[in-house]
Amino acid sequence: MINPAWAQAAPGTAPPAVMQFAPLVLIFVVFYFLLIRPQQQKAKEHKAMLANLKRNDDVITSGGLYGKVMALTDKVVTLEIAPNVRVRVDRPQIASVAKSGPSEEGKDTKEKEKDKPK
Repeated sequence: MINPAWAQAAPGTAPPAVMQFAPLVLIFVVFYFLLIRPQQQKAKEHKAMLANLKRNDDVITSGGLYGKVMALTDKVVTLEIAPNVRVRVDRPQIASVAKSGPSEEGKDTKEKEKDKPK
């Protein structure tokens, strides 16, 4: 026979409620520092870049077009992508300010080839 003392085991003690939510809180903290915060900083930098656009800046659109800013409004940027070819682009679609345009990059590579010893 089974001793009644063994049959009446003490009920299990559950961990405190705080300890049950600790993994969820830890996951949220990791997501915040690895995903949310960097994305917010990137959006803030992009917004500042758009606010500092001015005429004659060389820019790259999110579609990959290189152009020179000819006119600016609150929502639209007019770019000259070739001589006498102008396009209107929504201002948030400007991806970045180009350090050098595509024509200048081609000149740099040609100059580097000239400097190479043969």
